[in-house]
Amino acid sequence: MVVAGGVGLLLCVKMVNGSLFHYRKSSWPAEEYVSRATLQLLDFDGGAPPKHAWRRRLNSHANRLKEFSVTFIEAVQMLRLGVRLWSYVREEASQGRKAPIDPFTREQCKPSASQGVPLGGMGSGSISRGFRGEFKHWQIVPGSCETSPVMANQFSIFVSREGGNKKYSSVLAPGHHEGLKKNGDLGISSWDWNLTGQHSTYHALFPRAWTVYDGEPDPDLKISCRQISPFIPHNYRESSLPTAVFVYTLVNTGRERAKVSLLMTWANSIGGVSHHSGGHINEPFMQVLYTFFYLCFTSLYIFCSLTRSVIYAEERMECLGFFYITSKSAKDNPPVTFAIAACQTQNVTVTVLPNFGLAGENYGTAKDMWDTMVQDGEFKMENFNAGPSIPSSMGDTLCAAVSASTWVEPQGRRTVVFALAWSSPKVKFQKGSTYHRRYTKFYGTSERSAVNLVHDALKNYEWWEEEIEKWQNPILQDEKLPEWYKFTLFNELYFLVAGGTVWTDGEPPRIEERANSGSRHNKSVKSRDQKYVKQTFTENESMNERIPSPTSVLPNTASGDNSEAAESYYVLQEQQNPENVGRFLYLEGVEYIMWCTYDVHFYASFALLDLFPKIELAIQRDFARAVLHEDRGKVKFLADGTWGLRKVRGAVPHDLGTHDPWNEMNAYNIHDTSKWKDLNSKFVLQVYRDFAATGDMSFGRDVWPAVCAAIDYMEQFDRDGDGLIENDGFPDQTYDAWTVLGVSAYCGCLWLAALQAGAAMAQRLGDHAFAEKCKIKFLKAKLVFEAKLWNGSYFNYDSGSSGNSRSIQADQLAGQWYAASSGLPSLFDEVNVRRTLQKIFEFNVMKVGGGRMGAVNGMKPNGKVDDSCMQSREIWTGVTYSLAATMLLHGMEHQAFATAEGIFTAGWSEEGFGYWFQTPEGWTTDGHYRSLIYMRPLAIWSMQWALSPPKAILEAPRINMMDRVLIASLNTRSIHDTGVRKTEPKTGCFSNSVSHCNC
Repeated sequence: MVVAGGVGLLLCVKMVNGSLFHYRKSSWPAEEYVSRATLQLLDFDGGAPPKHAWRRRLNSHANRLKEFSVTFIEAVQMLRLGVRLWSYVREEASQGRKAPIDPFTREQCKPSASQGVPLGGMGSGSISRGFRGEFKHWQIVPGSCETSPVMANQFSIFVSREGGNKKYSSVLAPGHHEGLKKNGDLGISSWDWNLTGQHSTYHALFPRAWTVYDGEPDPDLKISCRQISPFIPHNYRESSLPTAVFVYTLVNTGRERAKVSLLMTWANSIGGVSHHSGGHINEPFMQVLYTFFYLCFTSLYIFCSLTRSVIYAEERMECLGFFYITSKSAKDNPPVTFAIAACQTQNVTVTVLPNFGLAGENYGTAKDMWDTMVQDGEFKMENFNAGPSIPSSMGDTLCAAVSASTWVEPQGRRTVVFALAWSSPKVKFQKGSTYHRRYTKFYGTSERSAVNLVHDALKNYEWWEEEIEKWQNPILQDEKLPEWYKFTLFNELYFLVAGGTVWTDGEPPRIEERANSGSRHNKSVKSRDQKYVKQTFTENESMNERIPSPTSVLPNTASGDNSEAAESYYVLQEQQNPENVGRFLYLEGVEYIMWCTYDVHFYASFALLDLFPKIELAIQRDFARAVLHEDRGKVKFLADGTWGLRKVRGAVPHDLGTHDPWNEMNAYNIHDTSKWKDLNSKFVLQVYRDFAATGDMSFGRDVWPAVCAAIDYMEQFDRDGDGLIENDGFPDQTYDAWTVLGVSAYCGCLWLAALQAGAAMAQRLGDHAFAEKCKIKFLKAKLVFEAKLWNGSYFNYDSGSSGNSRSIQADQLAGQWYAASSGLPSLFDEVNVRRTLQKIFEFNVMKVGGGRMGAVNGMKPNGKVDDSCMQSREIWTGVTYSLAATMLLHGMEHQAFATAEGIFTAGWSEEGFGYWFQTPEGWTTDGHYRSLIYMRPLAIWSMQWALSPPKAILEAPRINMMDRVLIASLNTRSIHDTGVRKTEPKTGCFSNSVSHCNC
């Protein structure tokens, strides 16, 4: 069949023996942005951009993004919530902390459509780089994001042709920035901002990006800058490194030799106003780097490469540059060290300027530095002997520069390589806990390790690229896939770097750092040899392994000592694991500062499971431990003003915390999430999927007690004993502004899938009694679910009688999505599943913006958007991707790619709203965003999972839910047996608050 799928695009889909053949006319060819002749000239040493990439011209307008706003009715409904939230934000600020959700404080730098591929690996702090070249969105301090660009951080070029008649100089970024070119300014406004960007283009394929300057600023010089970061799937060492490399490829198409000097300038800053804090120091350094050169006799030049070709000769290179030490930082945060460097070779000369300033008081000025480069193209060699600079004064901005100069012959080529690294070995959270980052296992805990990091980056970047290409090429070369999907799949991974990720070495926090934290959890986690956990075991009937008994690990809630023992068991298992990869955190979003928000991780986790499965298992172990933990601290819930426990035993936490993660969980305090109906089901489903995909029996045995507890905990929400849980008339699930009452399509479907997953896992672990218990509940619940919600073409939103109870929810088959992704049997008849998906496609997708915006969360049967609350009328990017994955799993390839393409069109294309590399949680039908740089869009990797499921899933043992295990006396443990606390039902949205949304 042939359908329109975008301007000038052709989509052809057909099924042959169950295989997908999906052809698309190429829509983003590189030659439409860069001339074919230039691409051919740059096609050596990786200088040419790839065939498949996201592209922009540098002169593209970076329009301001439009944020959503609530309607008058919604504002009235949420008035009391807003007042309580405002009071809470002020209270946190008085303690020197930032509230996890703060809609009242706005960034000075308003978001714009200017983002690009971020720098560095995962979990060591990140710096984003806009597609026009600016370094911005600094996330070195955990939970903090300084959005404004540091404009002194630039690459620049100086070209002088032999004979002296032609000279060019320019910052390699368009000068479209406020505050530039002030008359008489001695700072960066005095530099030459001559690049228009008209003939320069940006090409992004995470974790790499290419910027091609096609005759700018010198018409006879072709330049390519290739940005490389060490994001390498299944490599848990390189992927943790805070470093990036910039490889410049120069091609001289003129008739004269050209002296080309490339300049990297850097301010001693971690964003914001940190450069004004004083006490910063710059220091030059020089190191020897052993690598290989190869000689290319035909062009009579030499350049650095590890390419396995031509003739090799070992040569000594010098890694030249300097590093800075930020001796102190705001709010007593640990110091940060930056290192920038360039490779000196036989044909490339490196010089440095250890310091210059923007105000001209204590150092040479930025204008003086620029004038030197324009005149000489380099700095004095004796600058390497300068030693450490005098610490900067308050209010001064200390900067430095590295220059790399080379001669390029007519029709010749050169490669010049720069690198950047930063070292912030300690992660200090605001309530006192201090950890060491993952990379310190390989580079030590000194801030000066940035020097070694930048050295190794220059040495290893070509190997990184080889590994990246091995990973990406099978997908990029798959002609069955749409082009937009190929590069969007990789580019959405930006969030694993720019999503505030923290990756520790796996060791407990430092005791002395927590002694006076002000938290109720002042007690340090003890070392592995200080705790001993006494356990009972149940003998496995079908295996020789022994499974920890859930009743032994999950004691009565009245005993705090047993809770500590249960936690210690998991800590012991992790630290004794020879493959311990540390502990990993990532934010729900840069605007929602909560670590590993679990209801959202449910969607995003496919990316980690596919690419870094050991990290995914580590996160699940953290939550398994949390299920068995109780925190009796009192918390005020802002939706209705009531008080409750911070964490109830048996309930899966909403998140791992904000200011003391792992120790003080549930930073989210809008609702009491111990009463939510989706979290526990999502935990069971994720654990089973990960268990089935990895085949890790040790993991399965370790988390099994928590799985049992999570399922048992949910029994209290089965009010009528029919096996099916009911929602309690408030937003008790991930759609936390969308009220649901009674049996619901979303939570009910998740519960059915969780019972099936629980039975399958119990069966594989030999816990036949629990498997039988789950099967009995499943069979009862399924009949009730279909009887109460199925209307012949889809499942109603809920079984209530509100105006939106018959709404078509885009996410109503979330449980079926996970069941199919995990190799479990379908929850429903296949015909009904496909009928439901087709209904969602026709209504939620195609009736909104002509199918070019994604799937709206709620749609009424009359074809109008459900506007009963803020979230029902939003289009959620991650939910749209997961819906597309469900369609793929059920053979609806055309609908799947058309649905997901709406997110690309609205968010990533030139005709869209400008959300590239900052994909929000969602947008309204008029394109206004909510919550930029959000976790859930990583769900696009569930589409790839559906297209190429792992072998372990395909070969996983199948469970027949109708095949009853015959046990004469079924020994099903009651809720009280596991010590799980029941919660009181909640009868209304926001209680008696006027913020009741009646949706």
